[in-house]
Amino acid sequence: MLAALAKFKSIELEDFQMDVKELEILFEPGMAANVLPKLKLPGAAALGGKPSSLLSSPFLPPIEKYPNKIAEVKLGATKSEGGTRGKTITIGGELSPAFYTFENQTPHKPAVTLDVFDMEVPLSKAVKMHVKDVVSDPAAWAKLAVEKFGADMVTMHLISVDPLLKDATPKDACKTIEKVLQAVDVPLVIGGCGDPVKDTALFEEVCAQFPGERFLISSVTRDMDVDKCSKFIKKAGHAVLAFTPMDLNFARELNRHLFDNFGREDIIMDLTTAALGYGLDYAFTNMERARIGGLMGDLELAQPMSSGTTNAWAAREAWLKMSAEWEPRELRGPLWEVTTALTLLTAGVDLFMMMHPAAVKTLKDVTSYLTTNKKADPAKFLEWVKVKA
Repeated sequence: MLAALAKFKSIELEDFQMDVKELEILFEPGMAANVLPKLKLPGAAALGGKPSSLLSSPFLPPIEKYPNKIAEVKLGATKSEGGTRGKTITIGGELSPAFYTFENQTPHKPAVTLDVFDMEVPLSKAVKMHVKDVVSDPAAWAKLAVEKFGADMVTMHLISVDPLLKDATPKDACKTIEKVLQAVDVPLVIGGCGDPVKDTALFEEVCAQFPGERFLISSVTRDMDVDKCSKFIKKAGHAVLAFTPMDLNFARELNRHLFDNFGREDIIMDLTTAALGYGLDYAFTNMERARIGGLMGDLELAQPMSSGTTNAWAAREAWLKMSAEWEPRELRGPLWEVTTALTLLTAGVDLFMMMHPAAVKTLKDVTSYLTTNKKADPAKFLEWVKVKA
């Protein structure tokens, strides 16, 4: 058959009948190319030369309308509002996933709060070199964070109350808060030591001494007396950070309890941040699921989100002295922190707790670019087409 095809190019059979159970035609390698006709496709030659342009095709973004809105939470209170702050910060209010500006503009730019401790703590060399002159003075540290490093807020970590450290009294911790309030005029996040009993006593004293300041109390957890904490925090007019491990069912449960005393405008969620290389993909997925769930109508998840981005410094690759191919740790550390932050920025995080000034600047530059609402110039993104390997 192949010989006939090669000679006559085609074979036509008349009045032919074949009864077979199975018919198999084998072509030896290369034979088909010799006997089958060459196909002529309309290509560059038929068009008169090389293609000069790509085919145009319209693109319409897949616009979605979500049934719910993420709650807005305002932090800080000015004098006219019963506090002492020079400005307030509002986060949340999204109608679409993060930076889906083809659907809706970003209502509020994500905010950055820098960590300040009320006692000297071990710090990575890459961080300590920037704050070494103020680590023993929380007020000066806070002032540096705002005036030099561009922090929108300051997080006061009152770890001196930890029974395993100084076991300071809540009243002593409040004296530190008073000094920081006088040093800066931005909203404050008030953090405890992680001991549920001591933190409850600390937050109760803070609320009694500083009503109306609209602090973010960081944080209330499932192993604390949630009802008791909710009542004194709400009475003082503060907002609450609801901290849960990476489980949305726990987040729903805690928020459900908080809703007994708080409105949606009073709660920010912390779903736990895992750093680059230490479960960042899981943290991203968890936060993205929470944001989409909130937009789709799950009111127990429709709250702004906070990220403890400084967890990146717990990764040994961020601070450990390593071989040359890892680059110097003074560069690697802030890269580790900002990569963690930028990843979670795209998941929808509204508030970032950070440490290194270079990481802070990079994150703020990126968020400013993403929220300017300017149209990108597509021409400068097409250069990759011309790149030769």
